[in-house]
Parts: sequence; C-alpha cells; structure tokens
Amino acid sequence: MHRTRTSAALTLTAICGVTLAAAPAFAAGTSTQDTSFVRAAHQGNLAEIAAGKDAENHATTECVRQVAAKFVTDHTKLDKDVRALAGKLNVSLPSGPSAEQRQSLAAVQGKAGTSAYDTAWLKLQSAAHTKTLAMIDQEISSGSNSAAVAAAKAARPVVKMHLSMVSGGTCHTPGASTAVHAGVATRAADSGSSTGVAALGAGGALTAVAAAWYLRSRRRATARR
Repeated sequence: MHRTRTSAALTLTAICGVTLAAAPAFAAGTSTQDTSFVRAAHQGNLAEIAAGKDAENHATTECVRQVAAKFVTDHTKLDKDVRALAGKLNVSLPSGPSAEQRQSLAAVQGKAGTSAYDTAWLKLQSAAHTKTLAMIDQEISSGSNSAAVAAAKAARPVVKMHLSMVSGGTCHTPGASTAVHAGVATRAADSGSSTGVAALGAGGALTAVAAAWYLRSRRRATARR
C-alpha cells in the first residue's frame, strides 16, 4: 500500500512538473485579504515612486515638483517596510506597477512640458491615493495577520496626508496649512471678537453707572449749600 501511494505521488509530480514544496507557504494566520493587501501596497508604492520621479522632471509648477518629491521619499520608505513584511509572510511580490497603473501614467506623460501635465498628474494622484486609502481601511477592518494590519495602520496617516496634497486635483505644498486649520483659527478669532465685544459692553455699562453716581453726588452737595 505504501509503495502504491509513493508511486502515485511520483506520477503526480511528473505530470505537474512541481512538488508540494513549490506551493506558496504563507505564514500562519495570513489570509487572502492579507496577501492581496501586501501585493497591492507594493505595486501602489512602485507606481507612486515612478509617477513622482516623472513629475519631478516634467511638472511645470514648483508645487507639483515639491509634492512629487515628497511622494517619492515617503513611498520609498513605505515600500521598504512592505518588502520586509512580505519576506516575513512569505508573500511573493509583483516586479512592477500593474498594467492599469502604467497606462494611467503614460497618459499623463503624453502631456509633459505643458500645464495640462500638472493638472492630469494631480487628478491621477488624487484618484490613486483615494483608492489606496480605501484598500488600507479594508485591511485594517478585515485583515487576519496582525503584522499586515499594523503595517496598514502605520501607512494610513502618510497616505491620508498625501491625499490632502492633491485632493480634488488641487496642489498643496508639503507642510501647508489645511482648510480645516484655517477654519479653526477663524472660529477662534471670531470667538475672541465676540468676547471683546462683550467686554466692551460690560465696560460701557460700568462707565454709565459711575457717571450716574457722580451726578447724584454733585446734586446732593449743591442742595446742602
């Protein structure tokens, strides 16, 4: 019986041309969601690095060039962590961006040297980072491997920051104040103004009381004379 099983296994190996050891052996606790996230994150990083380097060379505005440089720096760091995670989880990684990502960048490159390039690049990055943020949130909510989920949580604030720089196809330089911060400052200023008006009102009331007291005192003194 043992010989029959061995013979069957050898026959299967000869037909398929592979051994059981050749099948991917993912780390324990790693789901399809986790492996898909790691691979997509790697491709996303490669696509952002390529797009960033292209914009550094072809963008017509300083804002886009600064944002592009920031993207290259940050996604290079993120991808270093993704590759280390893939090694630990025994996840094979794609060698480059997806066909869709390459085609999208090629469409932008066709506008190189014109202001239309900057607009197209910003819109592409806004869409790409929106998609990446959704992918990260999916991993955080549905991932099984703690290391993969932790990596998603660590990358989220970086991707969210990047999205704020290109959201809606509008360029915002790295470190620029956001509309939310400006709104808070405005509300604080408005609040301060209201407080000042109230204080002035209170001061006016006190002044009126003091004036009335002074007039009554003068009248009494005159009556005594």
